[in-house]
Amino acid sequence: MTGSRPLRPRLRALRPEAFGADPSGARLERIRRSPNFADGVFQNPVGARNRPSGSMAEFAKIYFHREQRVRRSPAAPIPVHPTTLADLAKPPASGLRLTWMGHSSVLAEIDGRRVLFDPVWGERCSPFPFAGPKRLHPVPVPLASLGTVDVVVISHDHYDHLDLPTIKALAGTDTVFAVPLGVGAHLERWGVPADRLRELDWNESTEIAGLSLTATPARHFCGRGLRNQQHTLWASWVVAGDEHRIFHSGDTGYFPGFEEIGAEHGPFDATMIQIGAYSEYWPDIHMTPEEGMRAHLDLQGGTPRGTMLPIHWGTFNLALHPWDEPGEGTLTASQNAGAAIALPIPGQPFEPGSADAPAAPWWRPFVAGGAAGGPLDGRVSVPPLGAGAAAAPARVASAAVDGQEKSESVGS
Repeated sequence: MTGSRPLRPRLRALRPEAFGADPSGARLERIRRSPNFADGVFQNPVGARNRPSGSMAEFAKIYFHREQRVRRSPAAPIPVHPTTLADLAKPPASGLRLTWMGHSSVLAEIDGRRVLFDPVWGERCSPFPFAGPKRLHPVPVPLASLGTVDVVVISHDHYDHLDLPTIKALAGTDTVFAVPLGVGAHLERWGVPADRLRELDWNESTEIAGLSLTATPARHFCGRGLRNQQHTLWASWVVAGDEHRIFHSGDTGYFPGFEEIGAEHGPFDATMIQIGAYSEYWPDIHMTPEEGMRAHLDLQGGTPRGTMLPIHWGTFNLALHPWDEPGEGTLTASQNAGAAIALPIPGQPFEPGSADAPAAPWWRPFVAGGAAGGPLDGRVSVPPLGAGAAAAPARVASAAVDGQEKSESVGS
């Protein structure tokens, strides 16, 4: 596989802003020197197919099957936590708190600092505001109300992880961005100053606001435009403070490297692991819930310690499986492994290891054919979210759910 030629200047000027920018100059030279770059492209730690495999006719049959399409969207709007900002105003007692904002977006408060992983506040994960997968729930809090963020961490440049309107909003703050090698080209085009970028290859580290951040390997791919040059790296991330360590998987297929990451950087107080948008048509680049639990155990040295937060599910419709299947699969996998997991509704802060960490399957009332989830508009009640969880009803979107979806293999 070889990289394609750079765009000519005139064509580059016509490139849609959402496509970002191709690395050039000193950044491109650094990419070419990377030990993970060969034959004109970044390479995975183990082989991976990044295009759908199998019969496309069979894929289309499943994709357009009416009953299965219905199951890929919730039967009622998904709730969000009603008091997120009030909860975040109180410092975490343990020094570590995670708030899942939906999909792979997580706010981590760790040892007095705030880290925002893969922030996507846009309505659609798409280069176009009028098309593409739409949110199944609103963002829990406005981005402008979130307060100071010390560092924004990006795992890779797909639209459901690197969101143009979100980055442009954050570019006007003082936050620093930690990104994989090559991704800085996109951010600079969108207004992030070069001196606020920390661009890392795998196994490189940087210090930001007293935290150590390390880009670690992942098994995935990259690309935002029509031409996928594989000139931007994808990564998982380790963040370590004085007292706590956390891991964010980004998007990845399962691979033996999780054991190596755990041996080098673990064990972790919490892991944020991708368990959604998997398919037998792209088995190498995303993990199933069972594989996600295996990765969590590998990262912890084979012992079920720490807390696993399942991410990359419940917000955008990106695969053929039912929307709630990743949650159910993770619940089963955790029970089989004897591992602690957290199952917050979007926007619900929790402290890993605490007695009141949410662990109930909140999604069940919103499954087509499942228990009634309350009215389609206004306020709905959700199942108990663990001892001590907020009793207030969750907020929901008043608009009807949009079940649009796309194949994950074309850029997510």
